[in-house]
Amino acid sequence: MVSDNIFSGLKVLDFASFIAGPSAAVILSDFGADVIKVEPPTGDLWRHGHKMPPQPQAEDPYQWHLANRNKRGMTLDLKSPSAQEVLERLVKWADVLIVNTPHPARKKLKLEYDDVAQWNPRLIYADLTGFGEKGPDANLPGFDVTSYWARSGLLSMTRDAGAPPTWPVAGSGDHATAVGLYSAIVTALYRRERTGKGANVTTSLLAEGVWAASVSVQGALCGAKFFGLHDRKHPANAAMNVYRAADDTWFVLLVTPDKLEAVAKAIGRTDLLTDPRFSDPAKLTANRPQLTTILDEVFAEQPMAHWYEVFNSVHVTFGAVRGPQEVINDPQLRANEMVVPLEGAGGKLTSTISSPFQVHGVTKAPARRAPELGEHNARILEELKFNAREIEKLRASGAVPQLAPRVGQPA
Repeated sequence: MVSDNIFSGLKVLDFASFIAGPSAAVILSDFGADVIKVEPPTGDLWRHGHKMPPQPQAEDPYQWHLANRNKRGMTLDLKSPSAQEVLERLVKWADVLIVNTPHPARKKLKLEYDDVAQWNPRLIYADLTGFGEKGPDANLPGFDVTSYWARSGLLSMTRDAGAPPTWPVAGSGDHATAVGLYSAIVTALYRRERTGKGANVTTSLLAEGVWAASVSVQGALCGAKFFGLHDRKHPANAAMNVYRAADDTWFVLLVTPDKLEAVAKAIGRTDLLTDPRFSDPAKLTANRPQLTTILDEVFAEQPMAHWYEVFNSVHVTFGAVRGPQEVINDPQLRANEMVVPLEGAGGKLTSTISSPFQVHGVTKAPARRAPELGEHNARILEELKFNAREIEKLRASGAVPQLAPRVGQPA
């Protein structure tokens, strides 16, 4: 661990599965926290996500390392009566516990806040749900595609007119939610510094999705008039639309009113400024399709590299639409440490995505591979002051099962 990082000495238990909760723990680990990933004996299903369509298919479990780098790995069968003593010692060891098990199952496993806070009143208990703690759907299971995207309203708006809702980018809502959960944890840690008290903090995929869609949802709250789904041939604003360059690169263009004259000059169409079809707001609104057609013809004459220079010259906001295979070659990613080296994962996994912010003057912990299932069982139990005989009993009971060691690792 990095000895002088922001969260050096902070101890985190990650009982969460899949993406959002574990990714909040990754952010803490990036700044030096000691994170133990606790899984059931069968492991987190996300270990196999690289084989689950529609996720990109690969031999290497790339998504597992992304969500669990820098962590130590432990298995614990909370259904075993012997597991309670291990859980108690883990909680007493920890500063933060992250969990996303649905509450009915969590109650049976005695992993609710009231179950564990009695052992450690300074504990920050970070609770992640699909739909919130209350309400008729509080106990429904939720993934980001259902809770964050569909239920929040986002999925209804991220499509073109006449098209059905599409399948969103899986994990995108989870990673946004991870930042929210991390923020809740850090807020509670700050409170603990002031009061000495732990806290039960929570967010949900739904809450984070509604926050992401909040400009539109807030508009709905005040009865705003919506323009309807985007139709690039009949846009609400032709100056804020999607166009295609001569090399088939699509790009998003946002021309604010103060930039209209400069852009018209830069693209060689100053005639548009005096064209009677666009001479006042009412006429412009009526003739948006005609203006879109003109701009389609203009932008189709030159490749994206040309328009990149043109738009940059007048400081107008634009963005070329890139696929993941293109994004990884974007020089901005490495220049700003968005992509960093990943140590020890093997295969083709030599780099990973860093958490989305930096603290100037602070170097993040080097990204190291995620743990194998139960890789650090023995070491962690020894740290928790279990002796050899007790460890053997825990293994025999199945509470902390003996697993096959990773190649090159001790049992």
